[in-house]
Amino acid sequence: MSSHPHIALPWAVRRTRLPLLALRCVACPCGHATTGNGRFRVNANGKLLDVWLLVNCVSCDRTSKLTVHDRVPVHTLPADLLAGYTANSPTLVAETLLDPLTARRNRFALAWDGCWELHAPPVPEDPWPLKITVTFDDPVPVRPERLIAHGLGISRTEIARRVKIDIPLNRRTKLDFSFVLVWSLQ
Repeated sequence: MSSHPHIALPWAVRRTRLPLLALRCVACPCGHATTGNGRFRVNANGKLLDVWLLVNCVSCDRTSKLTVHDRVPVHTLPADLLAGYTANSPTLVAETLLDPLTARRNRFALAWDGCWELHAPPVPEDPWPLKITVTFDDPVPVRPERLIAHGLGISRTEIARRVKIDIPLNRRTKLDFSFVLVWSLQ
């Protein structure tokens, strides 16, 4: 990026609430669901266990089940995990919802619009260049161009001139990255 000395600033992308699920409702034309209060349903059949995460349609409030575990032997689940399912642990609800294997198995995507915010300290006027490191607390897919424009309050044209970055600006990422902001040469 740059061999000149620079100031490093940390930025963090943090979740403000759980995202909606892009999941088609069977009862209405709505395409989004929410975890609501975050409840699990645990059902034992002999020595086998089923665990589902209950979600509600945002339009008609119909409850649907997302499979978390299907016919697993009870002794294979750790006791604290089973206790978290039966107690409807909010942390476990978030972990389950953000798990890509659960999303793939149940064929849903996460709708992150309005569910995250950028925590960024103010940008000092001098000296240049300025290195900014962006970290993600949760896998929020964001275009670096949009994030940088929001954090710095500059236009896309200005980003193209002043930002040196190793990843594409217009492709969504969930991974930590850094960029260097240089003084504009006009």
